[in-house]
Amino acid sequence: MEKLNERIHTRGSRYPEKVLQYGEGNFMRAFVDWQIDEMNKKAGFGGSVAMLQPLPAGRAEGINEQDGLYTLYLQGIKDGRAVKEHSLIECVSRGIDPYSNYEAYIALAEQPELRFVVSNTTEAGIAFDPSDTKEGRPQSSYPGKLTAFLYRRYRAFGGDASKGMIVIPCELIDRNGDKLKQFVLQYAELWQLEAGFTEWIETANTFCSSLVDRIVTGYPADSIDEITAELGYLDDYVVVGEQFHLWVIEGPGWLKEEFPAHLAGLNVKIVDDMTPYRTRKVRILNGAHSALTPVAYLYGLNTVGESVEHPEVGAFVRGLIGEEIAPMLDLPEEERRSFSEDVLERFANPYVQHYLTSISLNSMSKFKTRDLPTLLEYAQRRGELPPRLTFALAALIRFYRGDRGEERIPLSDDAFVLERFEQLWGACGGSDEELRALTASVLGFTEVWEMDLNAVSGLTEAVSDALIRIERLGMREAVRSLIAAPSANGSR
Repeated sequence: MEKLNERIHTRGSRYPEKVLQYGEGNFMRAFVDWQIDEMNKKAGFGGSVAMLQPLPAGRAEGINEQDGLYTLYLQGIKDGRAVKEHSLIECVSRGIDPYSNYEAYIALAEQPELRFVVSNTTEAGIAFDPSDTKEGRPQSSYPGKLTAFLYRRYRAFGGDASKGMIVIPCELIDRNGDKLKQFVLQYAELWQLEAGFTEWIETANTFCSSLVDRIVTGYPADSIDEITAELGYLDDYVVVGEQFHLWVIEGPGWLKEEFPAHLAGLNVKIVDDMTPYRTRKVRILNGAHSALTPVAYLYGLNTVGESVEHPEVGAFVRGLIGEEIAPMLDLPEEERRSFSEDVLERFANPYVQHYLTSISLNSMSKFKTRDLPTLLEYAQRRGELPPRLTFALAALIRFYRGDRGEERIPLSDDAFVLERFEQLWGACGGSDEELRALTASVLGFTEVWEMDLNAVSGLTEAVSDALIRIERLGMREAVRSLIAAPSANGSR
């Protein structure tokens, strides 16, 4: 069977390279490049992607062997039903290895049609390396490579403002565009580049912070034989992702004209302030994951999917999102409702096995960043405690006892957290008084919470009560009593 390339598949249209992409991994190919392909086909974007290999070992050579072509499978819930579909992505023009062919990379700066820079170099990629020099071939850091590239473009076009770039990083760090721009300006100062370049960066280039959201499981090694038989060709770069996608880009309104994702029906939002969207994702999606995990696992379930489909645990998480988390977000009700429904559909994706134990890593700090803000805001706004989040906090304390019946739970957290829980549970004889004292000790973990949660009115008593119910009734009966009368389990 022949490998995928232009000999067996004739590319539809050829477009000039408008996008320089730092990163050739699974996520970018299943997220950004797919969207550019959709814009080419449906919105007249008319651009291809030059894909840069960011590290010495990478995929550029293999991508070129397939002439930039690869297959994307999207599988999950779509319009209320499970859908598995695939498409051939045609927007990648070539892969470039700057370590073996630096000139091919830097020459891109002189292409007048080039307009966008996108990237995903991992969270560690946007960093400043003071050892990077302008003469590096290439520089070691991504911001260093980008600065050298932009400087070459600035010189090639004589500082022409119309040849500035729109830079949209996708790395999963807060304010990624701001940080990347900061480091570019820092390199300009370190390398003693002329003031005109700094002014050009500030006035002719647009750095956009962005938030990306799609689960990409990558190369389907366990089913590649079946996929190859279905496709009728070999593809070393098949990539699998979920149906859901969201890209929030903080940028000027005119960006919609140059990046017409809305015309292709894509879930791309170009906004003045991305903060509410980031908060929405962290609170609803991540917060629900973290609160659900100890409850569902101690109930006897193992994956997010089976938890959401379970009649009782599913009712718990739907109430958690719909009645406690989402109402605390300052977004239009329709946006909260739509996103919440999308999250529940994603949790129920039959094609993704998301194990609760993988979510449970560092659960204490996750609860602090993802769930505690909602709990505190709910208490402040409504004058009572959120019953499901309060119960989830009690379940988390019980989870850190480290057992599910005869089975040991593979706890993973900071050493001091695990040691503290081991001491507390080891000294607890199980009486109501001892469980209340244990709860007070955990809520007093100022090293984790950065505050003493015992100071929150009614919280110590409510969490203690929930913990005692879990211990006396077992998680199953405790969940049943909670969903039967949630307000009786969390009010002050």
